[in-house]
Amino acid sequence: MISEVLSSHQCSWFGASYGYKPWLRLLWVLLVGFSPASRAQQGTQPQSIKIEGDITLGGLFPMHSRGPAGIPCGEIKREKGIHRLEAMLYALDQINSDPELLPNITLGARILDTCSRDTYALEQSLTFVQALIQKDNSDVRCSNGEPPIFPKPERVVGVIGASGSSVSIMVANVLRLFAIPQISYASTAPELSDKSRYEFFSRVVPPDSYQAQAMVDIVKNMGWNYVSTLASEGNYGESGVDAFLQISREAGGLCIAQSIRIPREPRPGEFDKIIKRLMETSNARGVIIFANEDDIKRVLQAAKKANLTGHFLFVGSDSWGSKNSAIEDQEEVAEGAVTILPKRASIDGFDQYFTSRSLENNRRNIWFAEFWEDDFKCKLTRPGIKYDPGRRKCTGDERISRDSQYEQEGKVQFVIDAVYAMAHALHSMHLDLCAGSMGVCEKMDPVDGRMLLQYIRSVNFNGSAGTGVMFNENGDAPGRYDIFQYQMSNVSNPGYKNIGQWTNHLRLNSEEMQWSGGDRKIPESVCSFPCESGERKKMVKGVPCCWHCELCDGYQYLLDEFTCDMCPFDMRPLENRTGCRPTPIIKLEWSSPWAIIPVFLAILGILATTGAIVTFIRFNDTPIVRASGRELSYVLLTGIFLIYLITFFMIAEPSVAICAFRRLFLGLGMCISYAAMLTKTNRIYRIFEQGKKSVTPPKFISPTSQLIITFILISVQLLAVFIWFGVIPPHTIIDYEEQKPPNPEFARGILKCDMSDLSLILCLSYSIVLMITCTVYAIKSRGVPETFNEAKPIGFTMYTTCIIWLAFVPIFFGTAQSTEKMFIQTTTLTVSMSLSATVSLGMLYIPKVYVIIFHPEQNVQKRKRSFKAVVQAATVTTHLSLKSNDKQNGESKVEPDRSQ
Repeated sequence: MISEVLSSHQCSWFGASYGYKPWLRLLWVLLVGFSPASRAQQGTQPQSIKIEGDITLGGLFPMHSRGPAGIPCGEIKREKGIHRLEAMLYALDQINSDPELLPNITLGARILDTCSRDTYALEQSLTFVQALIQKDNSDVRCSNGEPPIFPKPERVVGVIGASGSSVSIMVANVLRLFAIPQISYASTAPELSDKSRYEFFSRVVPPDSYQAQAMVDIVKNMGWNYVSTLASEGNYGESGVDAFLQISREAGGLCIAQSIRIPREPRPGEFDKIIKRLMETSNARGVIIFANEDDIKRVLQAAKKANLTGHFLFVGSDSWGSKNSAIEDQEEVAEGAVTILPKRASIDGFDQYFTSRSLENNRRNIWFAEFWEDDFKCKLTRPGIKYDPGRRKCTGDERISRDSQYEQEGKVQFVIDAVYAMAHALHSMHLDLCAGSMGVCEKMDPVDGRMLLQYIRSVNFNGSAGTGVMFNENGDAPGRYDIFQYQMSNVSNPGYKNIGQWTNHLRLNSEEMQWSGGDRKIPESVCSFPCESGERKKMVKGVPCCWHCELCDGYQYLLDEFTCDMCPFDMRPLENRTGCRPTPIIKLEWSSPWAIIPVFLAILGILATTGAIVTFIRFNDTPIVRASGRELSYVLLTGIFLIYLITFFMIAEPSVAICAFRRLFLGLGMCISYAAMLTKTNRIYRIFEQGKKSVTPPKFISPTSQLIITFILISVQLLAVFIWFGVIPPHTIIDYEEQKPPNPEFARGILKCDMSDLSLILCLSYSIVLMITCTVYAIKSRGVPETFNEAKPIGFTMYTTCIIWLAFVPIFFGTAQSTEKMFIQTTTLTVSMSLSATVSLGMLYIPKVYVIIFHPEQNVQKRKRSFKAVVQAATVTTHLSLKSNDKQNGESKVEPDRSQ
């Protein structure tokens, strides 16, 4: 029979017409093998619904679930199967009764069951293309010699379906070869938008690429940047996740922790392993799930079993939608899940239609009796079916929604819109090709599939829910989604709550969202938590959403979220290290403990010095004042006064004038004092050294000579200071390095004069040289009797001064690294100078002042002696002192005349 039908002529027609000769040969064998006639011979006649009409539409619906191994079909599917099928029948009734749409033309249908299996659906869909294959029967004769009469197979002009994307992909490959347009009501796989492969495929639901974009927008709106994905194996799950991954990469700022695929036939314990893998990146609490209903339920069960209720934050695709069956008995785990569903509405007319269906008025639906038994949990008596005594017998009086739970299935609207889209396309085609004719004209017999496709892509009408039905260049419907969240804590209305919409952009009511336990705050799903103020992000290589936080330490501030930079030298970072602020400027305050002690000593010294000067001036012509060498005494007292006075310049707020006075008086007071004392000791030394040689007095020992020598020595200091003024004019600086500890909160800029430690020492160095020289002369003059002159008091003064300044050096330079350096050094310097001045004042003048004021009887003129007598007496005294180690004898009580 096959050899008769498959003539060589017929085979060449296949090759010439389509160019798929080997494929179509195999297809034809399948067609013959799976044709109704052959199936009748084998007793495997496929179940289908046949509705007569002028134009026949095909229909593919998952009337049964996938059967176990070896069996194509399982149990009846009430919502996805029966509801959707009845929606097509309802739409056909509405169209056929509409006088405006396809008038005088009746739409018929051939509706098949896909059993939710792509391979089985392919087998069923071959029924649609039988009429398009030309068969040459010219050489076939009946036994009586007459030509046989073959029933003309029905010609399907378009197909409504299928449901699952994998089924639609399989069927679309066949329908494309025969130019049969296909409109799906539920297939959302993005790859079906590829018109180079699925040219004749269209859909009234948006593709998952839109859904994936909506899900990316939801995730980013909630502030998540680290999520995992779960996909059921197959076109729907894998294509949906692939679209999500691609869009998230293009959008940026979103990282995928885990991308897990659920096997088509999962082994025992598979879902426990999936949960365990998800917990490897526990920070990724958000889980994007493109999975079928069964896989969703088993994922929730595994999470509950692992005691992770409330941990995972699911974002489900339209396969989850607003279905209660997907989360049955797992509501606590699903709490807070955000799901997405193409925007839809419940069709009231369909509810009235479907709830009125019964066994008596719905005999055209061959699967309705099976639905009846499953919906009402009863058993019908049917021929060939053994009665189950364990179930009650159906009475036939049961009513849908009254005696069973009923809720319109979510895709009913889209099934109706798909049928209407086909009808509007046929109507437009009829108006163009058959204008003025009643019924189907010759130009539409047969209907050209490629032309019909163009009319389908051009339709634009208000669908069953009042929203526009149209197709873009890829045959896709516009992206319109409702966003739901499953809320248990919403006592007034527990369940799925509409929290937003997506139509090319997201509108999400975040204030209406609730999470586990009724918490209103959106949980976090991030790889790394935001860095604290003043911390920079150190990115983890290869994972742009993960980072480590590093503190900008020291004097660094946060330039941007990835970079720390140093503050300018005169600034320090803010407490939160987001910027820099000026470093506070300080100076030595009068109220500071570092200033109070030196000022107190200086005031006492100035008072004492002033008292001495006033006393000397008041008793200027008395013997003690004259014997002290009045001229040099006033010079020396002036130096002592300036030494005390410099304390106030060292503590006063630096300015150009103050800095100039510091340079001038810092070394000048000491220079004047030690120049005067050096001149005195030098005079005494020269007098007694000369007396050992001759009785002729040495030169330059008169008061005028002594003053000239003293002023010459002082002029060296003044000359050096004025040269310094000329080379580097005095000015103030702010030193930000001196008080810059590791903690910038304690950093201070110090207002000071431009005198470094080195310049300060150089300023005092000449005075120190004078002091050392004076000390040397004092040592050399130590043998002079103390009743003759001031050699011994000057010696004691110089010894003590040297000790003071030897103590000053380690203190001054030992505090160079201290944060209190300026205060310590200023205090040390001023106190040392005040002490040295006090020693000079106390040793040389306080005793004289004491005698002048309290013992005026001793301030009388002694008998004068000649220079020769003085020298002889001193020589005798010196010899005697060398002979005696314990006691000095023969001391002269004669006071020399020192006024010379």
